[in-house]
Amino acid sequence: MSKANLASTSLTMSSTTTVITPNGSREQAEQLAIESPYSIALNDETIGSSMVLPIALEEFGAGFLFGQGYIKKPGEIREVVVCPEGRIAVFADVEVTEPKEVIITSGCGGTGKISKEMFEDDFDPLAECTITFPEISTFIRESLQSSPLGPQTHCVHGCGFWQDGKLQAYYEDVGRHNAVDKVLGAILLGKFSPRGAIYTTGRLTSDMVLKCARIGIPIIMSRTAPSSLGLAIARRSGATLAAYARPDRVNIFHAPERIVY
Repeated sequence: MSKANLASTSLTMSSTTTVITPNGSREQAEQLAIESPYSIALNDETIGSSMVLPIALEEFGAGFLFGQGYIKKPGEIREVVVCPEGRIAVFADVEVTEPKEVIITSGCGGTGKISKEMFEDDFDPLAECTITFPEISTFIRESLQSSPLGPQTHCVHGCGFWQDGKLQAYYEDVGRHNAVDKVLGAILLGKFSPRGAIYTTGRLTSDMVLKCARIGIPIIMSRTAPSSLGLAIARRSGATLAAYARPDRVNIFHAPERIVY
């Protein structure tokens, strides 16, 4: 199973804090998630940049370019090279066109962007599958236990992918969009197909749902809530949209037939 659970020492740094309470103050060490800038290039043309948790960068580069509308499907990418100076170079059998028209998303600080054509084009059929409620329980538990970064830093989002009765991958990042992009990048790199369920700790806003539906994932789940436009996109694409997902409950906003007992 592919997980972003390398030694946390390479992904965190320690900082001493002063904790103040009504009973006085004390010094306490805290772990901070590393946030690093990376530019993403396609066939030697710089497309954009992002602040990311520096792990699973090949997957992130592929997923980022999918969201920007340059990479469309698995099989187009020939090679991904992560350069030490903070550059992810993706080489693919696609044409690097003029910059895509983009929409600013709900990403923190308004820095997220997604190609406008992703909102406007018709949806391809989803890669059909179902998931049982016991599988959902296992999926969530195994996802949240896959890495110590969450409990250590309280600063990362996670995103897992379930297929064929097991957790195929779990990725983390300081941004909820980035964590999802890493799962989508893994699909684009051929690590598994979109025929499964995705679970994110982030809220399901329009762009989060849109990217998952565009790549063909039929079941989209979150620990938190969807937005109105996120639900509208699920309805347009036919995707199952489930929120407030816990090991013992889930609220299905659309297409409950894919979740069975």
